Amino acid sequence: MKLNELHDNPGAAKKQKRVARGPGSGKGKTAGRGIKGQKSRSGVAIGGYEGGQMPLYRRLPKRGFNKPNRMEYAVVNLGLIEKFIGLGKLDAKSEITEDVLVAAGLTNHKRDGIRILGKGTIKTAVKLNVTGASASAIEAVAAAGGTLTVKPARVAAE
Repeated sequence: MKLNELHDNPGAAKKQKRVARGPGSGKGKTAGRGIKGQKSRSGVAIGGYEGGQMPLYRRLPKRGFNKPNRMEYAVVNLGLIEKFIGLGKLDAKSEITEDVLVAAGLTNHKRDGIRILGKGTIKTAVKLNVTGASASAIEAVAAAGGTLTVKPARVAAE
């Protein structure tokens, strides 16, 4: 292969449409902008401009605050863990970690950690090791004869 034989894949590079290049181009004269009016001219700001009136997005009050370094947890319910143990997708005899829960398909992503909630019932004694858990989930696992260990979450970058 030589340098002069290199070429792109077919269809990878599409030629740019050249507007205002004469009547034969198909986009000549007005270049597809129509005739007269604000939209036919350059420097148009129609989207947020209301003719000098205070725009709607500035009339409405700002509400709330989104913390930039907040932690987002994936949520898994106890009833779902019991269901997956019954289906044979989780092994109740070995320790169930966050990676095991993701591999079994209980949640798609681990995010900043997995938090166990007490919705549903669990009858199997399991050993869970996760980032977070509700008080009802910890009680329910203990009542079934298992243990639920909560490890510290990663510290958010400040």
